[in-house]
Amino acid sequence: MSAEVAEKSLVLNDQQINQKIKRMAYEIYENNFKEKSIVLAGIDGQGYLLAKILGKELAAISPIEVIIAKVSLDKFSLEQSEVKIDKIEKEFKKKCVLLVDDVLNTGRTLAYAMKPFFEVGVKKIEVAVLVNRSHKLFPILPTYAGYELSTTLKDHVEVFLGKKSSVYLH
Repeated sequence: MSAEVAEKSLVLNDQQINQKIKRMAYEIYENNFKEKSIVLAGIDGQGYLLAKILGKELAAISPIEVIIAKVSLDKFSLEQSEVKIDKIEKEFKKKCVLLVDDVLNTGRTLAYAMKPFFEVGVKKIEVAVLVNRSHKLFPILPTYAGYELSTTLKDHVEVFLGKKSSVYLH
């Protein structure tokens, strides 16, 4: 067992993650039951994967049409980064957009990811994250959070979504 593995602490296992995602899907449906369609815009990487999983859960419990979009941006150079969405503008104009990411740390990535939606004119923007670390440097609060985790800024939260999903803190 390497030192790196020994320092990791399991925060959520596969079953717990699946329960949290199902609960989030029900909350999304409860708050948006009047919508005909909803756009789940996942931040490229684990956020996009979470959006696809949430979309399947939402489609299984509601009649709402789910549109999945991928939001791509450079997380390390946000000021110069162009934010790209893999859908055409009319697919999310005047609709409820749910911005999805795996971990909310400072709010910087989600704040920058909202820009193209403001330019198009959406009905509303909500935020869903699997883990909320509550280090608010930007005024971003999740509408839906799977798990609230108090951490220090030096801690790192790692999310793996797939056949064996897990969340680790190290």
